Amino acid sequence: MTRSEELHVVIVGAGPAGLCAALYAGRGLLRSVLLERGVPGGELLNTEWIDDYIGFEHILGRELADRMASHAVKFGADIRQDTVEAIVRRDDGIFEVATAMGRVYEAPAVILTAGGTPLKLGVPGELEYAGKGVSYCAVCDGAFFKGETLAVIGGGDAAVEEADYLTRYGRKVYVVHRRDQFRASKILQERLFANPKIEVIWNKRVREFQGGPAGLQSIELEDTLTGEKSSLPATGAFIFIGFRPNTGLVKQHVEHDPNGYLITDDRMMTSIPGLFAAGDVRSQLTRQITTAVGDATTAAIAVEKYITDRKTRLESKAQVGV
Repeated sequence: MTRSEELHVVIVGAGPAGLCAALYAGRGLLRSVLLERGVPGGELLNTEWIDDYIGFEHILGRELADRMASHAVKFGADIRQDTVEAIVRRDDGIFEVATAMGRVYEAPAVILTAGGTPLKLGVPGELEYAGKGVSYCAVCDGAFFKGETLAVIGGGDAAVEEADYLTRYGRKVYVVHRRDQFRASKILQERLFANPKIEVIWNKRVREFQGGPAGLQSIELEDTLTGEKSSLPATGAFIFIGFRPNTGLVKQHVEHDPNGYLITDDRMMTSIPGLFAAGDVRSQLTRQITTAVGDATTAAIAVEKYITDRKTRLESKAQVGV
């Protein structure tokens, strides 16, 4: 493996949190790299329109991602496309961040902003018809289903919002939810209930996805109260039942909540000294763009202080040892 140049901080993940952290690291004159396995933007790239980010009443997710990346680069962000495979803290307090391209980045601080991956239902046919009718991204795949009957599985903000979005393509959109009420915010629910192309199917869980060589044909359901079986004809199924935080990159124990989200202090530092977390990997009440960039701002500024304090401690130890 190739060792990197001397750095102050490695930022992992280039969603809104990572890009904001990189911007502030640049402003603070910290030597940093931002590692991202794909195109910068994170979940912004899977969201068509954004209307809840202050200062932008209505902006495309991809456009906001581009603006954030350009802004970060303007302040010196060094964005590198590579997949992080492991983050380990050595006994001397230096982190080693190993990547798929065979590089090891070393720094006394890491800001983890790696987001999460969509949860799967784990039912028969889900993997078989993934990419053939089963999807986890409405913005990515919705246009492939023009004029078809679609189903969204879930009851949170993402499910309700994406169901509304899919009505521009599908002739009919069903929302399948295992309970009798949504967890989504009221304003999103109001928009969904006002859309004549959407029908909600309450108290149903997915048993199986069925289809043929051409792709998905139906979704087999079971009533969560009565156990009654039913079949919903649909050629597209979009699953939005939550995300799993990408915290497995950290190869040492770090405190987390029951769902795997990292617990931090008010400076965004985790139970591992020098490891900071921001955005969707962090345990918090809500996960929005605004909270992600707020976390990242705090984390990047806290890293500056952490680096300074660490340098002071090391110098003091060196003087005592003389």
